[in-house]
This record gives sequence, structure tokens and C-alpha cells, in this order.
Amino acid sequence: MALIYLLLFAAPQVVLYLYLRERLPLSARRWLTLLFIVFNIPWGIVAVRMFSGSLWGISRVPYIAPWIAWQFLGWIFCALVALYVLTKAVWRLGGWAVRKLGRSPTAEPLNRPTAISRRQFLVRATYAYGAVGVGFSAYGIWNAERLPVITRRTLVFPNLPPALNGLRIAHLSDVHAGIHMSEAKMQEIVKQTNALGADLIVQTGDMIDISQSFIPDYVRAFRDLHAPLGVVTCLGNHDRYTGEDAVVRGVKDAGQVFVKNGAHVIEHRGAALALVGIDDPRNWRADDPQDDDLMQALRVTPPATEAFRILLAHRPGSFDGAAPRDIPLTLAGHIHGGQFYLPVIGWSPGRLITKYVMGHFTQGASQLYVSRGIGVVGVPLRIFVPPEIALFELTR
Repeated sequence: MALIYLLLFAAPQVVLYLYLRERLPLSARRWLTLLFIVFNIPWGIVAVRMFSGSLWGISRVPYIAPWIAWQFLGWIFCALVALYVLTKAVWRLGGWAVRKLGRSPTAEPLNRPTAISRRQFLVRATYAYGAVGVGFSAYGIWNAERLPVITRRTLVFPNLPPALNGLRIAHLSDVHAGIHMSEAKMQEIVKQTNALGADLIVQTGDMIDISQSFIPDYVRAFRDLHAPLGVVTCLGNHDRYTGEDAVVRGVKDAGQVFVKNGAHVIEHRGAALALVGIDDPRNWRADDPQDDDLMQALRVTPPATEAFRILLAHRPGSFDGAAPRDIPLTLAGHIHGGQFYLPVIGWSPGRLITKYVMGHFTQGASQLYVSRGIGVVGVPLRIFVPPEIALFELTR
């Protein structure tokens, strides 16, 4: 399966190389081969990591994720060519059907235009690829660089303690302080969040993106984040890649409460609110329910009869472990909505790794909200998946 995925993603580059090699003069082929080898070095690194079983730490290698992600644009070119061919075939088939079903044959016009040549087709496909690529890239970059949109949602829980009725929670996830998330932008995000006037703020991981050098920027910006009931945070996978201990120190330096396989209990108007935080799993099992982490955290968490429990987890698959344990609400992130979304068919690349890509989900009496996140990973693009800060109001 690993070999199939590797060949699938590298195929567009090979096809492009073979096409150009057949059409360039001999003197240029040597340089084309050299360029192709250099440009595809990341695939060699991916192959080694893939077959050694450690692919999911690939983002630790500096700048390899953006390099590989940009190569995926070759698939966009292939998709556009395929769409062009399909549209032309449908058009011709429709014309043929109309002629066959017509009551009386009509003479072919003498000056009927001839089919376009292969060269004309490739030129048109290239122009289409360029125009669509520039348009979507410009929109995607703008969407990634903009401040988060505010998603407001009322969540109803029949068993919510009366004292917690109307509680407002701001949910942030996947800030990814790094090369695509400056300190100045984080300061604007903090101001935006504070202006919501939430009673409580929670973060569900990936505060830092790979390098510990970005932790001071995060601390300086986020130490101004505040809410009456505090700011509570759990770790994400990129925080572990960065260095778990360093990130935890940064979170605490910013004045936040860090929770790992435990619970932070808040008394509010005489009612108890238990914020259960779990660690990011060490494996990459799709939709891992994280049963072991949950069992460890719930051992030190007040029972449901004594506190209203909210699970803070980076990966949304934990919902499959939380729902059977009667945890009313799970908040997660991690997927970024896939950073690319096809609104017509409702598909995102995030579907390759989870059934919980973004938004609101339910299982029985339990609810899950998966944030689209704030920052980006790899290519700084968000196509139809704007960054978000979610603001929830809990009601009975």
C-alpha cells in the first residue's frame, strides 16, 4: 500500500519528465534530467521514511513539507487535462446523439471547423492550468493569511447544570506559530479572541510549528489572552515534534493551564466544570479513540454526577472513545479542514485520514466540534477552508 501511494503521488512528475524529454533537443535533456532529480529529492526522503515506518514525522525535516506540497500541483494539471478531455468527449457524444436522433439529416456545412490539433489542445490546457492555478493560489494565500472568521454556535445539553447555562467558550486550535504565523498576526488573533468576551478559552494543540525558536513569539503574543475562567490547553503532534517540554514551558509562561491525561476542574456559580485534556497519541492510527489516554485522564476526573465534562483533544478520533464514556462535549482540531475543500461534492483531503474533518458531529447524547484551525502546515494555502475561532454558548 505504501508503494502504491508513493507511485500515485509521484506519477505526475514522471509523466511530465517523459513528455518534456521526448520534445526537447538532445542538448537540453541532460539538464532536464538533472533538474528532475534535484526537484524530486524530497520524494526519496519520503520513500525512506515511508518504508521505515516513520513517515508521519516527516514534517520535522525543515521545509520538506512545502516542497512536496507544491509538487502536488502537478495533480491539478492532470485533473484539468482530464476535465478538458471529458468535457470535449461529452460535447461530441451529445452532438452525435442529436444528429442520430434528428428527424431529417442535415448536410454538413462546407466550412465545418476541424478538430483541434494536439499542440493546440496542450496550449489550451496549459493556459487553463496557469489561469486556474494563479486564481486559486491567490485566493488560497489570501484565505490563509486573513484573520480567522468567527463561528458562533449554540450547543444544547439537556443535562447541563443550570449554573452553566449560557456559558460561553472560545475554541482555538492549530495556531502553528512559525514561518507562516508571525508574532504580529498572533497579537491580532489574541485581540480578536479577547473581544469575544468568552467566559473560558480553550486550545486544542499545535501551538508551535516544528522549531523551538518560535516559542518566544507565541509567549509574547498569547500572554495577553485572557478570560474570566482562564485559558486551558492540551498538546498536539506538532508540539511534540517541536519538543514537548519546551512547548509546555511556553504555554505556562503565557499564563495558560496545561492539561495532559488529567483534568482541570473549574467552579462556576456553584457548579463544577471538568476540562479533561489528553495527550497526542504516539501512533498514527486513523481515528484512534485513545482509550488508554482517556482511561488515565478519567481516573482523576470527577464523575458525571459531580461535574459537567468537556474533553480537549488534538485529534478528533478521540471522540470515538469519549462518546461511549458519556462525555457530553469533545473539542478537537488537527485536520485544518484539509486546507482544501470541494464544496460541490463536499470532499476534503482530510477525509483520507479521518471521518471527522471539520464542523459539528454527534453520537447519541455526545457532541464533537472539529475546528478548521488558525494556521497552516506545508503550503500556506486554504482553498474554501477559512481559518476559524469557534465561540460556543452552552444551553440546556
